[in-house]
Amino acid sequence: MSDELTSDEPLGRLETVHTFAGAMPTGVTVSRQGRIFVNFPRWGDQVDATVAEVRDGACVPYPDQDWNEPAGDDDAGAFVSVQSVVVDPTDRLWVLDTGRPKLQPTRPGGPKLVCVDLDTDLVTQTILFPADVALPTSYLNDVRFDLRRRSAGVAFLTDSSNSGPNGIVVVDLASGTSWRRLHDHPSTKAEPPGTFRPLVEGRPFLVCPPDGPPSPVATGSDGIAISADGSRLYYCPLASRRLYSVSADALVDRALDDAEVAATVRDEGDKGSGSDGLESDDAGRLYLTAYEQNAILRRHPDGRFETVVRDPRLLWPDTMSVGADRYLYVTANQYHRQPDYSGGVDRRRRPYALFRVGIDAGPVALLP
Repeated sequence: MSDELTSDEPLGRLETVHTFAGAMPTGVTVSRQGRIFVNFPRWGDQVDATVAEVRDGACVPYPDQDWNEPAGDDDAGAFVSVQSVVVDPTDRLWVLDTGRPKLQPTRPGGPKLVCVDLDTDLVTQTILFPADVALPTSYLNDVRFDLRRRSAGVAFLTDSSNSGPNGIVVVDLASGTSWRRLHDHPSTKAEPPGTFRPLVEGRPFLVCPPDGPPSPVATGSDGIAISADGSRLYYCPLASRRLYSVSADALVDRALDDAEVAATVRDEGDKGSGSDGLESDDAGRLYLTAYEQNAILRRHPDGRFETVVRDPRLLWPDTMSVGADRYLYVTANQYHRQPDYSGGVDRRRRPYALFRVGIDAGPVALLP
C-alpha cells in the first residue's frame, strides 16, 4: 500500500464538472462524444428524473420525462429507481433500474436493464429480470460489459443487497436471459460484524436508527470492474476493505456448477479502505474509491497501489467512469451523512458534486 494514503494532505488536481442542488446522485457515465449522464435513486429525496443528461449546466430528464414517470414499482416501461448508468463500448447507454424506490421489495417489471441509442435518444431494448434473479431483497447496483462474448455480448452486475443474498448477475444481451453466480458466496458479502470498523469524517460508519442501537453496515458486492483483457471481473463488498476477482469465462459458462465458478475466485488482498465504486482503464489498471480517506486509489497490474487524488471535497466518492477524453469522472454524494447513518438526522449539505481528474488512459472497450 502506498504511503501516500497515510497522509491527509490534498493530492492531485480535482476539477468540478457539475454541482447538484437537489437530489443526491449516484451513477455517472460519459459517452465517446463527451455527453454526460447521471442518475438519482428514489431513496427519499424529491427526484424529478431518476436519469438525466448534464446539458448546458442543467440536468435534463433522459431520454425523456415519460421514461422518468413510472406508473408503479412494477412499471416495465419506465424507470422506477435507477442506481447506475453505463455507456458500453459501442456508445449505447445502459440504465440499471433497481425497481426499489425507498428500498421497498422488488416487484416483477421493476428491476431491469434498459438500452438507449445515443444517436436517436430512443430506447431500443428492455431486459427484465425474473424473480429468481432479481430477488425481493436484491439491489442491482452496477454493471460492466464484454461485447465479445456470445452473439451480442454479456453484462455483469452486482447485487449489493443489505438484507438478503448477494452475488453477481450475468446477462446474455442477445436473448435477455440472466442468471445468478456466486450466490451468497462469502466474497460477495459484508465483513462479519466486528471485523470491519470504518471511520468516515472521523465518525464510525454504522447504521444508526433514531430509536435503537447502532449496527454494522451489511451492504455486500457493490463496486465492479472488468479487466482490460476481459479475463477477470473485479468486485468488492461496500462493507469490506478486501478486493476480489473471478474468472469471467466461468461466470458465463452455464455448464459449470456453483462450486466450479467459486473455485475461480481470488482474494486480491486488502485495499486499505472501504470502497463504493470500481473502474478500470485500457492500460490494465484498476481504480477504487476510498470513502474513508476522501480519495481515489489506483491499482497497477503488479498489485501496487497509489493515490490518484485526495481532496476534502470528495465526501463519499461513489461511482466512477473513464471518459474517452482520458479523464476519470466521479460523483461525491455524502452518502454517509444520510439519516440512516446519523441517528435520523440528515447531515448532508448541498450541493453534491461531479468531479473529474486527468489520467493517462482511456476506457476499456471489449469489442468483437
